[in-house]
Amino acid sequence: MEFGSIEREIYVEATPEVVFEVVSSPEHIRGWWPDEASYAPVPGADGVISFGDTSERLTVVDVQPPKVFRFRWTHGPGEVAAAGNSLLVTFELSPSGAGTLLRMTETGFRERGWEAATVEQCYRDHVTGWDHFLPRIAPYTASLHLQP
Repeated sequence: MEFGSIEREIYVEATPEVVFEVVSSPEHIRGWWPDEASYAPVPGADGVISFGDTSERLTVVDVQPPKVFRFRWTHGPGEVAAAGNSLLVTFELSPSGAGTLLRMTETGFRERGWEAATVEQCYRDHVTGWDHFLPRIAPYTASLHLQP
């Protein structure tokens, strides 16, 4: 197995503008992914997301409403997020019928310089996590009744 990237696609019955808000704003991201999220959805903003007692640093990399939201996460304390010390998550949105095709990609596992077993474990943990959390986006979005 390569352990290079995780890629998932889901269809959401909402406009790209609405789905973009759901995957980029801390208020909405808390509805389907972490327990807590604190960051500004602007390039260069640093923040934190938390899952129970575990917190991860996050740095927003790219914001192109309603098409792309990209961030780096899992970098260590005192480190500036960059290739080689963090994972890169990209949400790409495109109109599809009456809704949105959402493509999520997470990369950077091998670039971390970890031992092979650590890369494999982190990759598998993130596959399990995304497979659990991404399917929650569509029902969460449907519950909002947002307009673009």
